[in-house]
Formats: sequence, C-alpha cells, structure tokens
Amino acid sequence: MRKIDDLKAKVLKAQENSDLASLYVLEQQAHEIFDEETLHGFYANILDLALERLTDILEAHRVMDMNEVQDFTTLRALYEYATEHYSAGQMADASALYEVLSGLSNDKKFSDSLKFHWIASAQNISLDDFISEIADLDATEKAGTFYISCFSKEAQKLLDKPQIERE
Repeated sequence: MRKIDDLKAKVLKAQENSDLASLYVLEQQAHEIFDEETLHGFYANILDLALERLTDILEAHRVMDMNEVQDFTTLRALYEYATEHYSAGQMADASALYEVLSGLSNDKKFSDSLKFHWIASAQNISLDDFISEIADLDATEKAGTFYISCFSKEAQKLLDKPQIERE
C-alpha cells in the first residue's frame, strides 16, 4: 500500500507543477503498481496537461522546441492521443490532430513524418495498413523516436497524389 501512496504523491506533485516529463518518468512505475482504472486516470491527466499546454502554445503563437523537455513530452502526449483516434477508426479526428501537430514543432523530421500520418488518415487508410504498407517500424525503432518516423517507398506515393485526390 505504501508504494501506491508514494507513487500517487509523486504523480500529484507532477500534476500540480504541470510537469509532463515527470509523469512520463513515472509511467513504468504506474504500469507496475496501478490498477487499470487508476492507470486510465494517470493517462487522462497526462492528456489534460498536454491539452492545457497546447492551448497556451497556440495562444502564444509559438512552435514547440523538441529539445525542451516539456515541449517534447507535450508533443508525445498529443501524438499518442491522435494515434488513439486513428486506432479507433476516428479518421477525421486523427487527421485533424496530425495536421495541427505537423505545424507545431521546430523539428522538421517530426513535422514531415506527421504529414504521412495526416494524409493517410485523411484518405481513410487504416492504422493497420499504414503500419504494414507505409511505416517502417524497424527503422523507426532504430531511430529511437516516440513517433513513426521512418517510412517505406510506398509512403512517397501519398505525398505525390494531387491535393484533390487526397481529399
């Protein structure tokens, strides 16, 4: 019981400080200790903080810096949120989120990668097909990114289609 209370105290402190990075540091412990309902709440808190930061960033008219830990973790949380929509077949929501995220970072590789996600979801290409036909998961794993960052030769065909065909 002490482990749960200690972890909950750490999570609460991170939340109070709007510290997404600390929440991600606690993620593995949360998986080991929390029950499913508490774990769901843990991720809901991460998303809430990321959405608050997104609002602040949009209001400030700035892009996020991948080298700044809170911006990095905000982009990660929002990417995971968009991918949850994609996985659930909510293509329009996923596409809109990927489109917004593609313009929010100063990291060109991240922005360019999200364009593939955005176009694929806008074209109603399922996440399974995206992963099997467009993404290169082995290369992404080697790259060490939190997002799908490497793609097959098929991916270029998405970008080569005229805009009208994409919609």
